[in-house]
Amino acid sequence: MHRARAKTSIDAMHLWGTAGAAIALLSGTPVLAQDGAATGTVTIEQPEGESPGDFPDAPADAQDPVIIASDENLPPEGAEYNAAGERQISFAADILSYDSEAQVTIAQGNVLMRSGDRSLRADTVSWSQRTGVITASGNVRFVDENGNQLYTESVELTDEFEAGAMEDLLLALRQGGRLAANRGVRESDGTISLEQAAYSACDIVTPEGCQKEPSWRITADRVTYDPSDSQVRFRGAYLELFGARILPLPGLSVRTDGGPVSGFLVPDLRISENNGVEVSGSYYIRMADNKDLTLSAYLFTETTPMVSAQWRHLTDKSAYQITGYATHSRRISDFTGLTDNSESDPRGYLFSNGRFQFTPEWSLTSSIRLASDKTFLRRYDISRDDRLRSMVDLERIDNDSYLSIAGWATQTLRLNQDQDQVPVALPVIDWRQRIDDPIAGGLIELQFNSLAIMRKAGQDTERAFAKAEWSRKAITGLGQVVTATALLRGDVYHSDDNFLNETASYRGNPGWETRGVALGAIDVEWPFVGEFLGGQQVFTPRVQLVATPDIKNMAIPNEDARAIDLEDSNLFALNRFPGYDRIEDGARVTYGFDWNLRRPGWELFTTLGQSYRLDNDREILPDGTGLSEKVSDFVGRTEIRYRDFVKLTHRYRLDKDNLAVRRNEFDATVGSSRTYAEVGYLRLDRNITSVEDLQDREELRAAVRVAFANYWSVFGSGVFNLTDREEDPTLSSDGFQPIRTRLGLAYQDDCLEMGVTWRRDYISAGDARRGDTFQLYFSLKNLGFR
Repeated sequence: MHRARAKTSIDAMHLWGTAGAAIALLSGTPVLAQDGAATGTVTIEQPEGESPGDFPDAPADAQDPVIIASDENLPPEGAEYNAAGERQISFAADILSYDSEAQVTIAQGNVLMRSGDRSLRADTVSWSQRTGVITASGNVRFVDENGNQLYTESVELTDEFEAGAMEDLLLALRQGGRLAANRGVRESDGTISLEQAAYSACDIVTPEGCQKEPSWRITADRVTYDPSDSQVRFRGAYLELFGARILPLPGLSVRTDGGPVSGFLVPDLRISENNGVEVSGSYYIRMADNKDLTLSAYLFTETTPMVSAQWRHLTDKSAYQITGYATHSRRISDFTGLTDNSESDPRGYLFSNGRFQFTPEWSLTSSIRLASDKTFLRRYDISRDDRLRSMVDLERIDNDSYLSIAGWATQTLRLNQDQDQVPVALPVIDWRQRIDDPIAGGLIELQFNSLAIMRKAGQDTERAFAKAEWSRKAITGLGQVVTATALLRGDVYHSDDNFLNETASYRGNPGWETRGVALGAIDVEWPFVGEFLGGQQVFTPRVQLVATPDIKNMAIPNEDARAIDLEDSNLFALNRFPGYDRIEDGARVTYGFDWNLRRPGWELFTTLGQSYRLDNDREILPDGTGLSEKVSDFVGRTEIRYRDFVKLTHRYRLDKDNLAVRRNEFDATVGSSRTYAEVGYLRLDRNITSVEDLQDREELRAAVRVAFANYWSVFGSGVFNLTDREEDPTLSSDGFQPIRTRLGLAYQDDCLEMGVTWRRDYISAGDARRGDTFQLYFSLKNLGFR
């Protein structure tokens, strides 16, 4: 096979000497620009079928003429081909020389060559017109069209400006990661083959610029990089961790564009009280750029194996995923905790969710969660949820209207709760329409809502209402913000089997019931702005008047407005019940203030308020909620922030008579992203025993992480139940009952994360027994091990 002869010509070149004079390069005359700079464009054409024997009459030193051109004759910067389809190579160098006998052009000193998206920098570059080979040496950096950077001391490039043979090279991939090799070659199709190579995604220098050894690397006998599918494939690969070879990785491949590839994932190791020693492994299958499948297997020493699968799919109009777990094991009684001696049963869990966007307005959202029994998820440490919600919601949203047609179902995982008494809501329809400026410059919102709740062994309720609400906000000449609201609503209810509801105040009357609602409100805010303590403060007093005629509340079933409690978040709400089934009637005045102070690095916010009822007490508001009497309790919130280092939030409710703390909630975060402490505390002292949704609770949550030795950290967390028997007679706790604690040791740098954790659960739930769990994990950047 003959190699095509490269016919070359220099069609545009400018040489600037130290005096700035232009020197013409004539045919056959060597020219040297000393201490100057050379820039220009080389055009390369390859006639097909030509070989060295095709030009017998041409003298050995024959040269095409060199044309001196002006700047405007140069091709556009970055252009890869000229109008004739010939490759253009732009260059710049400190010194340019030409050997007419050897037909070699040599560029020296800060050489830069560019063709399209490819570029090369080197100390010296020589170009042979006879062979069409470009040889670069000395601090070579070659960047290909994909943004990958090749560093080497010497490289040969073809006349198509593609790298050839290389030695002692480093390949920096655009999406992160580096390949180093003793030898390498780039084929004509762009494939790079490396021998005795090593790969790592770790930085080799610290942020301070000091060199460091990578914490992990992959060594291989041979590595192939194929730009057509952006994959690096390894043969004879091993994982080295901190210099020690620990694990063979057969069939390993990595995508340079950050995308996933098919292959095995590193196993997880866990030791638990429930299942003994657990080893799990997964195989990832990349079906296409928009869909994949992960198959997993779990082996246990104390129970039968388990399998799982996860399917993910992204389409033009949707994104969804389906995950399933399955095993065949013997259950343990939900209540006694004893093993059931019957034959093993199929057990499993299904989780699916997704969103389908049919048009810019119409969409469908769904989530399905189903478990075979109440303890499966806890037994196999998949989830600690005490209920599984499934839903489907068809929505239409535009600038002025909203429509939702939905359905909800819940599977309880609480051992003492009967599934037959858990409701299914289907359908749930909500429609809203906003109309701007129809009356006195206000805003009208129309709403229609319907709900049907069904239980196998419990109260059934159907509801529908229509509402019209007008509101207008205005700013007076003195700066007050005044909001006026008027509301009309009509309700229709139907309920059956009301006597099956254990809480009498939630039942309502059986059969058909109707209700009318009318409400008017005026809300006035008056912000004052000024300087204080070197910062800026905003003090905003606020007063609200809400009036509603007597409403037939107790005749209506209560399904969605049970957890009523006075808080800072609902102090100025038109209806302080959380749902639609109860409406706070009568007339009341609510008053309070917000105060905000900002200084450099600091921010302080506090709010405090109270309400006064103008008529008699409301029977729908239980004693202890802070709202049942004419004068309500005080509620407030205070937040303090200092840069990103400190965040403190305190929510509280104070008894109006003796200022006793009825609600005390505290959340604090102090520290940086590596060393921090978090504390959360909640105490509800409402003395409500007749309604389950409002019983007293006291809980403490804490977490801490301490970093040391650059990359290491220790961490711990815990959840503690502080409720005693006086607050909840159904509990056996003495006021301090750990729920779950965790301790761990972790290492994390720019490319490696690994650690070991210990967790202890203190409460048994069927076959999810209390006890210790140990887990070992690690994750490698760019390899998708976690």
